[in-house]
This record gives sequence, structure tokens and C-alpha cells, in this order.
Amino acid sequence: MQDFGRLLFVVGLVIALVGILIIFAGKIPWIGRLPGDILIRRENYTFYFPITTSVLASILLTLLFWLLSRK
Repeated sequence: MQDFGRLLFVVGLVIALVGILIIFAGKIPWIGRLPGDILIRRENYTFYFPITTSVLASILLTLLFWLLSRK
């Protein structure tokens, strides 16, 4: 049961951190505007794909989970 409790704690922490990031994302100028993020603007639509931001978030989350899973 301790492992399940630890998992719930980590998932809750990650959800809280993502929520805080979403709240303050507009105040952090480089989030979503990194080199490699794709932004295409046309007359009728805008296409945005934050590939570099996604890769960076994935690396940070991987390191976080790796550090938390070490025994």
C-alpha cells in the first residue's frame, strides 16, 4: 500500500505543478516560444505546435519521475 500511496502523492504533485504552470504560463515569456516551436499564421487560421516545449517538458518530467522512483 505504501507504493500506491507514493504514486498518488506524486500524481497529485504533478497535477498541482501543471496547474501552477498553466496559471503562470502567460507571465513566463519563454514558455511556448522556444526555438523549434512551430507557429503558422494565415488569414483564416493559426496553427501552433510547441514541439520544443513538449520535448523539454518530457525530459523534465522523466528526470523528476526517475528521481522519485529511486530507492
